[in-house]
Amino acid sequence: MTASIWKKPVTAQAINTIHIDTAVSHLGIEFMEVGADHMVARMPVDRRTLQPYGRLHGGAMVLLAETLVSCGANYGASEGQVAVGLEINANHLRAARSGHVTGTCRPVHVGRSTQVWQVEIRDDAGALCCVARMTAALVDQATG
Repeated sequence: MTASIWKKPVTAQAINTIHIDTAVSHLGIEFMEVGADHMVARMPVDRRTLQPYGRLHGGAMVLLAETLVSCGANYGASEGQVAVGLEINANHLRAARSGHVTGTCRPVHVGRSTQVWQVEIRDDAGALCCVARMTAALVDQATG
């Protein structure tokens, strides 16, 4: 079994609770799983997340990716540190039109001052819709 990378106690339920009345909950994003080295969240493909042409909005996929990475980076940060986003990029590979998309994030690099994470977002059939990569800086919670 893989040792957990999380430096703070974390559950999917706890993450869902801290997102009540935020952009995350308004878009229907729900954390499903926290594994030893990854997090999984899903988002509905519905009126809240579609663009006018009936496809999942690319910005909604980026919001899902950034949400996953922000949570992963913060729960993987040392006590007294907070993770803040520096850069995110996304490649939109396939349109989703209904159902849900599910994102899974895993760290690529976890250093003392930066973290790099990758997110894969798939539709209900398992087809890859988006690949995103985000860099977060770790700053002192008191001054950051």
